[in-house]
Amino acid sequence: MPKRLTILAGVLMLAVSMAEFRQVQRKDGMQEQNPLDAVHSDPNDPNTLEATFAAGCFWGVEHFFAAVPGVVFTEVGYTGGKVKRPTYQQVCSGRTGHAEAVHLRYDPNQISYETLVRLFFKMHDPTTPNRQGPDIGTQYRSAIFVHSDEQKQTAEAVIRDLAARRAFKQRIVTRIVSAAPFWRAEAYHQQYFKKNPERSCHTQFCPTMLQ
Repeated sequence: MPKRLTILAGVLMLAVSMAEFRQVQRKDGMQEQNPLDAVHSDPNDPNTLEATFAAGCFWGVEHFFAAVPGVVFTEVGYTGGKVKRPTYQQVCSGRTGHAEAVHLRYDPNQISYETLVRLFFKMHDPTTPNRQGPDIGTQYRSAIFVHSDEQKQTAEAVIRDLAARRAFKQRIVTRIVSAAPFWRAEAYHQQYFKKNPERSCHTQFCPTMLQ
């Protein structure tokens, strides 16, 4: 094959590959799942359960939860607000009421919800209202969005235990609220640290967090 045709064929193959992984915008305004954005390709696996956490900038939160054995799917987005399908710019204004959050699915045979909650408290500072590191605003609040009464009771029990043991110098301000509509964030936010390795303002993940 002539050199020029070889180059052209390579360019076409690259274009096809990029198209396959590019996020598709559906007619209803919702965004399709990008295979590269998730830990697992099936977010509707009936053998898994869901959980939603807000602990500051969702980049770091997703990065750490995605590394936890038993977590099979993660996505970042906005929840707890009053605007439908908010954009990142709208949420950053602080006027929509949304929190940056991570929605995940986990295999209860591999990891318990209690363990996820305890990891949540280890990966951020739950004593600073509306702030994590340099990020300030209601969108960075600490919150657990529970999907059942059992999750609510578990989260409350963990907080009582941490308070009794004085795990933190200041009072825990994490809110426990019922899960609200979750709006998937723009494609470039998904698995952000995996695509753009940077330092996170969250506590560095390490194996001891699972102990």
